[in-house]
Amino acid sequence: LDYWKRGRSDFRFVHVSTDEVYGEIYEGEFSEGDQLEPRNPYAATKAGSDLLALSYHTTHNLPVVVTRSSNTFGPRQHTEKLIPKFLTRAARGESLPLYGDGSNVREWIYVEDNCWALDLVLREGEIGEVYNIGSGLELSNLEVTERILEATGGSDALIEFVEDRPGHDQRYALETEKITGLGWEPRWEFEEGLAETVEFYLG
Repeated sequence: LDYWKRGRSDFRFVHVSTDEVYGEIYEGEFSEGDQLEPRNPYAATKAGSDLLALSYHTTHNLPVVVTRSSNTFGPRQHTEKLIPKFLTRAARGESLPLYGDGSNVREWIYVEDNCWALDLVLREGEIGEVYNIGSGLELSNLEVTERILEATGGSDALIEFVEDRPGHDQRYALETEKITGLGWEPRWEFEEGLAETVEFYLG
């Protein structure tokens, strides 16, 4: 805040959030104006941080822009996340612990597409606005797991269905008219992004 007040007219604060703040949706897509209904503590803290960032715009006129991205994947992601975790475990012949029945659906976006969107919002997004960043590519966690096994030559026998985690939302989906209105669209197909990710972790 002090840095901005010292006169940097080009300064912007981009708060990077997640689609989880909306809660789950069984049909259709969430738009930026939809009510926030997080269903687990992690998502609730993210929703709270969204509101905190936007309150600085309202109260102090801080040039805040908020983004809400779908599931991002790619090289250099922490191995606690589904895709790098399952890639490295499958390559070692270890079990792949899949929550519930694996039917939970997410939009998957390659990291370069997400970074391009963030940069575009930083430069051209409207101050005080929220921008959804989604690929439109929906896959269940089971489908992602099966594609990982195909990419690594692993057997379906490695899949281990485990007890579902509390507050595990069934489906997320984002309406992206605002970000595409800035000239953005996803460039990477899931298979292309997965191939790059496999090469990084296993190549």
